Amino acid sequence: MELPQKKYYRQRAHSNPIADHCFEYPSRPDDYNWSTLFPKTIEQEQKNKQVEFLDVGCGYGGLLVTLSPLFPNNLMLGLEIRVKVSDYVNDRIQALRSQHPDQFQNIAVLRTNAMKYLPNFFHKGQLKKMFFLYPDPHFKKAKHKWRIINKWLLSEYAYVLAEEGIIYTITDVKDLHEWMVEHFVEHPLFERISDEELKSDIIVDKLYESTEEGQKVTRNNGDKYLAVFKRIPDGYNPY
Repeated sequence: MELPQKKYYRQRAHSNPIADHCFEYPSRPDDYNWSTLFPKTIEQEQKNKQVEFLDVGCGYGGLLVTLSPLFPNNLMLGLEIRVKVSDYVNDRIQALRSQHPDQFQNIAVLRTNAMKYLPNFFHKGQLKKMFFLYPDPHFKKAKHKWRIINKWLLSEYAYVLAEEGIIYTITDVKDLHEWMVEHFVEHPLFERISDEELKSDIIVDKLYESTEEGQKVTRNNGDKYLAVFKRIPDGYNPY
C-alpha cells in the first residue's frame, strides 16, 4: 500500500469552526468505539486503553507520525475539521501500518470540531499531552473568538487534561503567540513551563519541523514562537 499524495487531498487552508458541519459524535466518551481507530492495540492488547496524546488541528499528521515510535505505548489522536485533510491523514496511517505491520498502530485521526465536542470523546483528566501547532491565527479582531485558544476553551482543555498534563503551542505569528501566552497565564489552572525545564523534554525539538506548516515557515525563513504550559492540580495554592 503506497503512501497517499497530498496533491489529491488539497483544500482550503482554513475552515470556519463556528459554522454547522456534519459531525457524528457520542453522547459520552464511553459510547465511542475506539477499536475502529486503534484495532490492533485495543482489540488484541488492551481493551481499556485510552487516548492520552491529542493533536488538535493535526493538519497532515506529521506530528503523529513523528511521535508514534517515540511513545509506542501511548495512544495518540489527531483532530482535524477539514474533510480532505483528515482523509489524507487516515490514508497515510493505513499505508504506514501496511508497510510496517508492527508500527504506527498507536496513532489515528478523527474528523470533528475540537471547539465543540471534546467532552463527548474524552473523560475528565484523561489526556496527558495536548498540542496546538500553528493554529489558524484568525487575524481580524472580529474573528478572534474563533481562535482555538481563548478563555472559555481553556477551561474545557483543563477538564480533559490530567493534573500535571502538558499543552504545547507553537506559531509563526507573534501576535497569536502573545495572545495564547496571555490567556494561559491568566487562567487559574495553567502555568508556563520555563525554557530550562523544557531542555529535558524530547518532544520540544520535534515541534519545529514535524508538521508541513513548520517546514513551510523554515523555507520562508520565518520565526517560530514556542510556549508550553502545565495543568495545575485542582486546589493547588502556591502561597
